[in-house]
Amino acid sequence: MLKLSWLRSKRWLLVGLLIFGLISVAFTMNNQCFYQRPIARVVKATSVGHPRRVSDQFQNIDHQYDQQITAVMMNGRYRGKRVQFSNTYSDSRPMDQRYRVGNQVFLSQVRRHGKQLTANITGYKRDTVLVIVAWLVIFLLLVTMGKAGAWALTSVVVNALLFILAVEFDLHNNGEHIMAIFSVLTIIFAFVSLLLVLGPNKKMLATFSATVIGTFAALGVSLLVFSWTHERGIYYESMQYVTQVPRPLFLAETLLGSLGAVMDESSDIIATLFELKQLEPTVTPRQLFMSGRNVGKSIMGPLINVLFLIFMADTFTSSLLYIKNGNSWGYTFAMNMSLGTVQSLVSGIGIVLAVPLVSAFGAMLLGRRAK
Repeated sequence: MLKLSWLRSKRWLLVGLLIFGLISVAFTMNNQCFYQRPIARVVKATSVGHPRRVSDQFQNIDHQYDQQITAVMMNGRYRGKRVQFSNTYSDSRPMDQRYRVGNQVFLSQVRRHGKQLTANITGYKRDTVLVIVAWLVIFLLLVTMGKAGAWALTSVVVNALLFILAVEFDLHNNGEHIMAIFSVLTIIFAFVSLLLVLGPNKKMLATFSATVIGTFAALGVSLLVFSWTHERGIYYESMQYVTQVPRPLFLAETLLGSLGAVMDESSDIIATLFELKQLEPTVTPRQLFMSGRNVGKSIMGPLINVLFLIFMADTFTSSLLYIKNGNSWGYTFAMNMSLGTVQSLVSGIGIVLAVPLVSAFGAMLLGRRAK
């Protein structure tokens, strides 16, 4: 009966989300006219020849395959015309793909040779898949969390827009004030996220204060360590495709990454203290502080391990590529993993510092001497 009542209360939300999802998917499947880049739909994909065995100087073995593809143009001046192009893909598929009938693909250099069109393929048209994934996330958030999920989604959208504005402002200033820009952005991120998710209350104030102080304290400790060690073992040159001074960019990345970890922990501790206060209104500030410390001790280890696992997953494929191409573990760590390890350690410092801070703020705002 409870499940049926829940479904009835959510039925209009479910219907609206389903209709929105279907309309979005149908739009992305038929929105080729809004693209300036040529788009075609594959109608025939034929394998040509036999697989070729290839190897490099490190004896890495791979196989390459050739495809002859026929597609129908879906936009532009050649809309409705057939176009032919070739494609080469491999078993490992590091920079190539295998295409199948029904795939929508982007083309370049569309040319006419007599009555036949030829082109080069550049990749999949992926907006339909992205819309489906985004719709699924929105659906689960709103259905399972209701109003809280809607505010969480709103905070993500607002923070994404703020991040884009900060990046544009940084590019406009050629990276001259990147630390100032992203320090201010860190405070705004924390304030906007907590205000939308928690609301304007004591819980938000305590979480915000502990998050900001813990994040910047972690960065300050890391800068002191960098100064004492003269930044030995930190290879800023391993940052890829950097067109600005790499050190400020690395510090800005570290600041934002530490913010997420500290905010997560602070929110958990404050939520627990508020629940304890509701269950036991006469709890003293000291009891709240000790309870916050105990909660922090319980979640600190798993949270640091989560950060480490995220870092490992982010560098796993590139580390394999380094080692597979004859590089040692030491060189692989230095050029591919060292900066991520430093960022994880700085986030760990922020997590440790946030435990007493958020416990103290929660105790001061919630505690009341028992009569």
